[in-house]
Amino acid sequence: MPKLPSGRPWLLAGLLTTSLSLNLYMVTHRPPPARPVLVVPDGEPVGVNEAVSPPSGGVSIPVEVVPASMSPTPDVALPIERGVAVNNPDWNILDEEVSHSLARTFAKAEPKNGAALSAVYSRLFHWDIDLRRDLRKGDRVVVAWKVGDHGVEIAAALLTSGKLGRTLSAYRFKRGSDAFPSFWERDGSEIARRLKESPLADYEMVTSLLKDRPSHAGMDFKTPEGTAIIATRAGTITRTNWNTRANGNCVELKFSDGTLAKYLHLSKTGVKPGQRVSAGGVLGASGNTGRSTAPHLHYQLNKGRRVLDPVTIHGTVKRSIHTGERDAFRSDVARLDALLGNALARR
Repeated sequence: MPKLPSGRPWLLAGLLTTSLSLNLYMVTHRPPPARPVLVVPDGEPVGVNEAVSPPSGGVSIPVEVVPASMSPTPDVALPIERGVAVNNPDWNILDEEVSHSLARTFAKAEPKNGAALSAVYSRLFHWDIDLRRDLRKGDRVVVAWKVGDHGVEIAAALLTSGKLGRTLSAYRFKRGSDAFPSFWERDGSEIARRLKESPLADYEMVTSLLKDRPSHAGMDFKTPEGTAIIATRAGTITRTNWNTRANGNCVELKFSDGTLAKYLHLSKTGVKPGQRVSAGGVLGASGNTGRSTAPHLHYQLNKGRRVLDPVTIHGTVKRSIHTGERDAFRSDVARLDALLGNALARR
């Protein structure tokens, strides 16, 4: 039987063999590194390489871990939220190229308020251009707007039209002698035309022309309930309050040439059939009766079976800013131009 060497070298060899085996096991069975954890405000842990949705419901952004020694210095400006005016948080700025219809352009840019904004915007320029047929791809719309107590409000607007070959502008301003503000071009002339023979002494705006909707047989004036409705020409009252389910309270006046003028959606009437009235005589008060969704006057002209356009029959005029108010108007235009900012610089 062989004799073991003195000094017990077998013990050292055994220890070396055990150590080598242990290191080999640790290398081949190493567990994956633990994933860092980011804690979001509600306290729910989320893996760092997963998308974290901000509480505000914004776009999910993947979070990347950068070693401290490699952390970049924050030097990138945060993106400005779409539609927010930088220098005036009360007004939103929409600046879009027309890609299809006006309604679709606004809806794409402002999904929540686009339809209402498109309706209000279209009323500004319908005197100069048919926004259903005359818009072209590449036309541009710019508008400073907000949602107020009574819906969408516009402070200023631009329309660059390829058909017209120019940019239309609209600035909201109230003349001292007017009950309501109106929209004016940069040169101080009113965008809207006024009927020379009007059924209202003053009103907020014309919301629909005869040409705007083929199925609509009249002209609509936005005005508060109770506004005096007046005869555009002298004539005889032929009937009142017929078909009230659709018309509400209403008056029909016959001119000397046989034309019938119809005033619909009144809050009350003040005349009777057979009564003679002079031009400017009060017929009743504006309202929101019958098939109506907001206070307004529907004014319609018929001769036999034909529907006549009040713009053609009565003629129109364009008002101007009074001389004594021109400085105030220019000041407002400068302020609104600053609000439109970059959009104006491109024109």
